[in-house]
Amino acid sequence: MNTQSYKTVFANPQTVTKGWVVIDATDLVLGRLASRVARILRGKDKPYFTPNQDCGDNVIILNADKVKLTGRKLTDKVYVRYTGYPGGQRFATPKDILAKRPTELVRMAVKGMLPKNRLGNKLINNLYLYQGNEHPHQAQNPKIIKLNEI
Repeated sequence: MNTQSYKTVFANPQTVTKGWVVIDATDLVLGRLASRVARILRGKDKPYFTPNQDCGDNVIILNADKVKLTGRKLTDKVYVRYTGYPGGQRFATPKDILAKRPTELVRMAVKGMLPKNRLGNKLINNLYLYQGNEHPHQAQNPKIIKLNEI
């Protein structure tokens, strides 16, 4: 009986080639940006994607403070966190977060779309957020991706 044999290839840290990607977040909708960045960080756009390995690229987001929120989310959406103490529930709107730490809003959105385990904690470290147009990662020769044109 003639059959074709296919070998399943699993990526491991020795076989993964990690690249660098630059995305300009000016006037991009926060949720759409976060879902595409999470996909790149996870490596789901690679042919050798393996769910339990870090096979995604490093992502640099420029102008992270200039993301756009549609509707009235800037004032009506509420982020809740808990300090661990009785009565320690804290509330913040995206407007408050942008005023204190402008890039944190994008980090929170991307982290929410990654796995909730040790792999997700490792993947979020591959995300680099900057407020301006400049970044210190020129030596890695990052390629520029325009999410509006995909």
